[in-house]
Amino acid sequence: MRDLAVALIAVRVIDPESKLATARSLAPETAASTLGKMLGLGAVDQHELYAAMDWLVERHSGIEQRLAKRHLDTRTLVLYDLTSSYVEGSHCPLARRGHSRDGKKGTLQIVFGLLCTGAGCPVAVELVEGSTADPNTVAAQVEKLQGRFGLERVVLVGDRGMLTKARIREDLAPVDGLRWITTLRAPTIRKLVEAGKVTPSLFDERDLAEITSDEFPGERLIVCRNPLLAAQRGRKREELLVATETALDGLYIVRSNVEAEQMDDVETVRAYKNLAKVERAFRSLKTVDLKVRPLYHRRADRVRAHVLLCMLAYYVEWHMRDKLAPLLFDDHDPQAAERRRRSIVAPAQRSRAAAAKARRKRTADDLPVHSFRSLLRDLATLSVNTMQVADTGASFPLQTKPTPVQQRCFELLGVTPRM
Repeated sequence: MRDLAVALIAVRVIDPESKLATARSLAPETAASTLGKMLGLGAVDQHELYAAMDWLVERHSGIEQRLAKRHLDTRTLVLYDLTSSYVEGSHCPLARRGHSRDGKKGTLQIVFGLLCTGAGCPVAVELVEGSTADPNTVAAQVEKLQGRFGLERVVLVGDRGMLTKARIREDLAPVDGLRWITTLRAPTIRKLVEAGKVTPSLFDERDLAEITSDEFPGERLIVCRNPLLAAQRGRKREELLVATETALDGLYIVRSNVEAEQMDDVETVRAYKNLAKVERAFRSLKTVDLKVRPLYHRRADRVRAHVLLCMLAYYVEWHMRDKLAPLLFDDHDPQAAERRRRSIVAPAQRSRAAAAKARRKRTADDLPVHSFRSLLRDLATLSVNTMQVADTGASFPLQTKPTPVQQRCFELLGVTPRM
């Protein structure tokens, strides 16, 4: 337990810009909080921090196994996406030049992918060299899902840049029990339009329709038309004077081999749209809350430990957000929000309760609404002060009383604060 506790704070404490600076005791880092005391850490130096990271990365596979067992089951839906992060220095063996999603051209980078549940809860993370193309990571994820996690049947959702024709043919189609959902690229959509497979009459009554094509035997193609996206792209076409076929504006086609009995067309489109939840995870990991950067580690295993720690931190955040949603600007009634949506193709809607909460900036029980970060700052004001009697020198701890917001947090999380 001590190794895990040290590992969970290693990324925050270690500042590899100055290796000598990290040789200091952990005590100054926790002087303004009760963290060290509550975890019983005492003094922790640089070497123990690195040792804790090494201890954790050795258990990477086992951690993923337990998370998968907890959150995934047979016939489950799994979201998979990739991102990249630039690396400081030039000595990490995983750092390579490649397509930078951070817009940092000419920098070395790493690439890591997340496997998440359909709800966006992370269960596994994989780190590869920064020059690795997205499709080249698919086979390893299939092996992880069916080989290591033992999922006999699974639906893998990935974007069109990852689940390409070649990967579907070579990595997915030969695997029994594996189903997948992705979308078609624009040139392929154009061919279907030109062949008369996609016509305006498809959308006379609905904004999605299922079609078939000899080019995709045994597969389902669900054509979706987003009117708002069509108008947006139409304006852009006029502004940029780009010659684009009007029939392609606002069109996208979801491609899948999931049987209709397992998922109807609406459920299939919804499953693909759930990839946005992985994008949310990446935003939290890279820019908003956890900030995986900067990356200074030289050894590949240390970088893997660093990214794994960030994934585990997001796992905690995901569950906290889920529990604390009534106090956050997040929508705490997603089922009601879904009922307000005109169709799965239309933009997502907020529930009436969430809209009222955002408008009033007060919860239903009249507490102030927070962002996740501001709520954590509020919780950080709960403290334990050491009081000392002047005449005798005796001391005793005095805990501040939780505010109504703090008390509500503990109720929602189902925890009792102990100091």
